[in-house]
Amino acid sequence: MNCDWVKSNVTLYVYDELADDARYELEQHLDRCTVCAGEIKSALAFKAAMSALPQLEPTPNLLASCRMQLQERLEETEQARGWRRWVFDPMATLRRLNFSPALAAVLLMVGFGAGAGTAYKITSTNNAAGPIANAVQPNGQGELAEASVVGIRGISQDPSSNQVEIKYDTMVPQQVQGTLDDPRIQQLLLYAARTQNNTGVRMDSVDLLTRKPEDEGVREALMYALRYDNNPGVRLKAMEGLGPYVKDDIRIRNAVLEALVNDSNPGVRTGAINLLKPVRADGSVRQVLQHLATEDQNQNIRTLSRSVLASMPQIE
Repeated sequence: MNCDWVKSNVTLYVYDELADDARYELEQHLDRCTVCAGEIKSALAFKAAMSALPQLEPTPNLLASCRMQLQERLEETEQARGWRRWVFDPMATLRRLNFSPALAAVLLMVGFGAGAGTAYKITSTNNAAGPIANAVQPNGQGELAEASVVGIRGISQDPSSNQVEIKYDTMVPQQVQGTLDDPRIQQLLLYAARTQNNTGVRMDSVDLLTRKPEDEGVREALMYALRYDNNPGVRLKAMEGLGPYVKDDIRIRNAVLEALVNDSNPGVRTGAINLLKPVRADGSVRQVLQHLATEDQNQNIRTLSRSVLASMPQIE
């Protein structure tokens, strides 16, 4: 153990986050090194001084914002580890191996055997239970096994009725019909809103989901689409469905505020301002609008922000 390692782990030591063996070695090092001992002493003094200060409770808006940013960073940087790397990123594992013809032959034989076994199981299941057995429970009314759905191919609604038709793929193309109250329809719509590469399918699913915004799972899917969908039309449609809940649901308000500040599309940002008008007196909303009214690079956003602020009663 050297001084550089100790300095890089001072915080972990001070807050008792080091493993026991590492802590023991560090303390042995401190007995021999006065420089590192002084570093630890300063860190402990700083910790004591900070602990003596009154602890402030973070605002709900700040907590929600931090959680959203953390979720976004985790989604961007999460790396597969352990067995997950073998399942989801096998090439990363193979790159670590000294690949040889013998190993290639073994892997080919294992893969062929697994594929043959899987094909036999699927064929037997399909013959015994019908074409949608892998997706729906035997009574036809149960929830979908989400892992069996590999893609949504199309969504359509009969204009003359409340029937929705969804074509989806498992091992073979499938489709299911039902109303928006059907759990199978709802599950497939939620799946399509989050996972589909086809923008039209995502738009159709979000459009139908906006008709059931009273469901908490639907609102979660709409917030996800507002934050992460790469199509501005889908984001606008999702925001439209969230509109009635901006006033009473702080999570939705924060999602709309995030879109207002960070979205790259001026139309989405303009829609966010209009959606926030009923809660423009909220402290967080007022603060964001004041910042945008003077600092935003988009002239229309600055003008609209000033207009909304001007319509607010003055706070004495």
